[in-house]
Amino acid sequence: MERATLDRGLIVANYGRHFLVETPEGKRLICHSRGKKSQGLVGDRVLWQASQDEGTIEKIEERRNVFYRQDEIRTKSFAANLDQILILIAAEPEFSSSQLSRALIAAEAEHITPIIALNKSDLVEPFARAWAWLRPYRQMHYGVLPLSLRQSGDADRAELLKLLHGKTTLVLGPSGAGKSTLINLLAPGALAQTGEISQALNSGKHTTTSTTWYWVDADKTTALIDSPGFQEFGLNHIDPAQLAAYMPDFKPHVANCKFYNCSHLHEPGCGVMAAVKPDGSPDGISANRYKIYSDLYAELSQRRKY
Repeated sequence: MERATLDRGLIVANYGRHFLVETPEGKRLICHSRGKKSQGLVGDRVLWQASQDEGTIEKIEERRNVFYRQDEIRTKSFAANLDQILILIAAEPEFSSSQLSRALIAAEAEHITPIIALNKSDLVEPFARAWAWLRPYRQMHYGVLPLSLRQSGDADRAELLKLLHGKTTLVLGPSGAGKSTLINLLAPGALAQTGEISQALNSGKHTTTSTTWYWVDADKTTALIDSPGFQEFGLNHIDPAQLAAYMPDFKPHVANCKFYNCSHLHEPGCGVMAAVKPDGSPDGISANRYKIYSDLYAELSQRRKY
């Protein structure tokens, strides 16, 4: 008996056990995962087999990385095979420094480049406050990109396209930060396309609850992935002993610690604690970032006891 041929494809949308797979020729069709488990992610390269007008995913090719969060109850995987993550926050509503830091730590742990963008630069005073608060992040290797998506002109679009060119970028951001505006600016008609996908899969709901891939350019070299789930960001998969290694402002000072297994919380001769400075200082580790570290360390250590 002849073995059925398998075709290559890319998962561009994920709805439980249903996936939208794009072929190298650009055709899109609904595929289902083989068996009960749904292990595919947007960004996965897959081998699939045709069955009537749909298909079955037979194999997921090896991934370069997976960006995910994990709490006590479950693991939420966002997407696979990413080049970078764009974390979009805004001058208003006020964003959570803890959530921002958690997303950055998760990206560092998977060796995925993070970019921070601060939207609503047209709101002069709130933006100035947020920009000052982001000083520690601007001093790290991330940098922070200022944006005004509501009044966005060619300059903002050009700057974003330069950062995203030739890469696959996951866009994350809390509600109200302007994520939909950003995606429509870079991939016009994207959200309308999402509605069509939702209809095709009979999901009967708005698709912002699902992860979706958008091509930015006609040559299909630059992609954006839109995903929900920024409100809660568990890091149960991170070993507390590795936490400082995933925080670029801590890393240079770890080498100055007296003890190799220093927790940076109470040990004598700790290089990290010695580098903590009041918020607003031009160098060292900000007091706010150190508090985020110590709170996270306590949270992760507590969970590992059970």
